[in-house]
Amino acid sequence: MTAYTATVTVRLKHGVLDPEAETTQRALERLGFELEDLRSADRFEIDLEAESAESARERASEMAERLLANPTIHDFDVEVVDR
Repeated sequence: MTAYTATVTVRLKHGVLDPEAETTQRALERLGFELEDLRSADRFEIDLEAESAESARERASEMAERLLANPTIHDFDVEVVDR
């Protein structure tokens, strides 16, 4: 078994209202920053042991699908690195 850190980034799908991001975008624009779009995201770092990086990715994806993200309104990405 090898130690890995899986980073799961969960964000709302395009078209789903994101009031936090809208408020932040307006504030940044008032400060003079020009933006096309802004979306908020949650990031989860999961330390785990697995046989391979692919196995760690599969386990982290399952965690995201079952608890961390709502597939109706969220997209998620999983990145895995050796610890």
